[in-house]
Amino acid sequence: MTESGETTVFLARVDPRGRVLLPAPLRQHLGLRGKGTLVLNIERDGTVRMLSTTEAARSGRGLLRKLAPSAGRRSLSRELIEERRAEARGDGGS
Repeated sequence: MTESGETTVFLARVDPRGRVLLPAPLRQHLGLRGKGTLVLNIERDGTVRMLSTTEAARSGRGLLRKLAPSAGRRSLSRELIEERRAEARGDGGS
C-alpha cells in the first residue's frame, strides 16, 4: 500500500485464471468481509474505479430526484399511503 496525497494505491495480483487477489488492507478499506461483490467502473481515461455494492448504492441515491415533478416537495410514498388509506375507507383514493 502506498499513499500519495489524496490517493491510496494498493497492488493486487492476478492469478493464471484471471482472478484478482485483493490485499487485506484493501478489503478492509472497502468493508468486505469474506465473500462480496464489487462494482468496477472503467472510466474514459482507462482507469478502473472499484466500489463496494453498498457504496455504489449510496452514490446513486438521489440521482433521478431532479427529474421528478416539483423536485424535493413531492413525496410519492406519502401520496401512495394516502391513496391506500382512501381505498380502505371506501372513497376510491383518486
